[in-house]
Amino acid sequence: MGLDDKIKNAAEDATGKGKEATGRATDNERLEAEGKGDQAKADVKQAGEKVKDAFKH
Repeated sequence: MGLDDKIKNAAEDATGKGKEATGRATDNERLEAEGKGDQAKADVKQAGEKVKDAFKH
């Protein structure tokens, strides 16, 4: 996994956590769900990158 990908995935995860927390604090279910979705996307991307790295070695 390239450093750029790691940074982008970490940023997407952090953004998702922020959206989720804001949504929860403001009782905005849509924003909370969007935040959880962003986190899930970041997790899937990270897993995919780890698989690619495993095959490179």
